Amino acid sequence: MFDYKDTRWKRKQKQMLKRDGYMCQWCKRYGKKVDATTVHHIKHADEYPELVYTDSNLVSLCSACHNKAHPEKARNHRRY
Repeated sequence: MFDYKDTRWKRKQKQMLKRDGYMCQWCKRYGKKVDATTVHHIKHADEYPELVYTDSNLVSLCSACHNKAHPEKARNHRRY
């Protein structure tokens, strides 16, 4: 499992937020200006470890969009 507390990841996360102007890139597509709070792996880190630090696989998102990207992590999500 990928370590999101890793120093290298923290540096990459800051770099990507700066690249994207600290704006949520999904909201930006719809003309909204929303602050990005996290960096999302387009292809999941656990499934594609070779892409973990690849810029083209990373996008800055607000928490609402990141939650949409990961509905399985929602608090109320049930597994049957």
